[in-house]
Amino acid sequence: MGTTTDRRQGIRAHLGQFSLHVLLVFATGLTIGSERSVVPVLGEQVLGVESFLVIGSFVVSFGFVKSLLNLYAGKWGEEYGRKPVLVLGWLTALPLPVVLIFAPNWWWITVGNVLLGVNQALTWSMAINAKIDLAGPEQRGLAVGIDEAFGYTGVAVGAWLTGLIAARTSLRPEPFYFLAVVVVLALLASVFLVRETLQFAEGEGDDDHQDANLPFEAVLRRATYGDRTLFAAAQAGHVENFVDTLFWIAVPLYLTSQGLGIDAVGVVVGVHSAMYFTQIATGGLADRIGRRPPVVAGMFLAGGGVLGMVLVEGYLAWVTLAAVSGLGMALLYPNLMTVPSDAAHPTWRAAGMGVYRMWRDAGYGVGAILIGLSMEAVSLEAAFYLTALLMFASGAVVWRWMEETHPEFGTHEPPAPATGESTSSVAED
Repeated sequence: MGTTTDRRQGIRAHLGQFSLHVLLVFATGLTIGSERSVVPVLGEQVLGVESFLVIGSFVVSFGFVKSLLNLYAGKWGEEYGRKPVLVLGWLTALPLPVVLIFAPNWWWITVGNVLLGVNQALTWSMAINAKIDLAGPEQRGLAVGIDEAFGYTGVAVGAWLTGLIAARTSLRPEPFYFLAVVVVLALLASVFLVRETLQFAEGEGDDDHQDANLPFEAVLRRATYGDRTLFAAAQAGHVENFVDTLFWIAVPLYLTSQGLGIDAVGVVVGVHSAMYFTQIATGGLADRIGRRPPVVAGMFLAGGGVLGMVLVEGYLAWVTLAAVSGLGMALLYPNLMTVPSDAAHPTWRAAGMGVYRMWRDAGYGVGAILIGLSMEAVSLEAAFYLTALLMFASGAVVWRWMEETHPEFGTHEPPAPATGESTSSVAED
């Protein structure tokens, strides 16, 4: 794979491997989606959990573990390659269906979700980096859009199918048999069909550039607070996951409290996630008009959809507003992630995206705590008001501070690295 011809990039040139990674990120979405409709209700109706804060604990464990592993997944992907990290991610998911089927109490599920956090961090991080490696700079937004579209379509399908299975059988074990099949097939595909893509990133950049080969600590500082545009993206990613957490914890409980059946709850949650499929369009749109406009619009649209869900009544209205918030998230997800991808040198792009994904997915843990506390101390509806307010405030930060990062017409200029920052590589750190 060492020649220029072998390292040519483009989705069409690598359609087979690109499509395989699309299927694998769909499986990653199915894995987490299998918990979305069923597990909160399982905790309340089967395991007897009465505290909303305790129910949210399984998302707290998931969120903080996933955020930390996102950080190191990018680093490991630079050091060891994308494929080994991907395979490790699927290996960690093998015990998860067993835990969900046989857990005698809620704390087993909370601990089991640590495995889900590891799985999601490693598999999704490597799936998106592999797609970017194969696609190249000119199709970066499209590649991220396709990745997120199929990943969250998997979340939608997983939530819908497990809700349907639970309604026709029981809350467990039947929905988690489906999960077990998904995990085993994804692991086999990762081991036997996936090929390494790190060499494409290595051939993309100029190692003599002043921004090349930043050590890991320098990448962490820059992507967190050293660059105002990357800070704006990181905080927006953090807050946007409050919406995802809301649909994981509060929405199923709120809708069942309003008399909606578990199968209908699965549809509402699934419609929200299904709107993420439009990321194919929103990611491609950002390749033409820039990253900033879709991000700003998405923050306010998603917040408005969340707010509207507690201001209306009725199944159709809830489905519609779930779709509105999902469309806002579709504008956000791929384009926020493309910002650090644009701003990073190829030698530390996976690590830089890992930093962004760390702060983004810490939003699951922080969001679960804040949402759980508001549900516990005030009301179910309070969680929706809080999430909407934070989305509006975060959107204002994006509008004020985020510069355009598009490779061709962006206005963003990264800060000059500190003396000595480029003397060692991420891999050597």
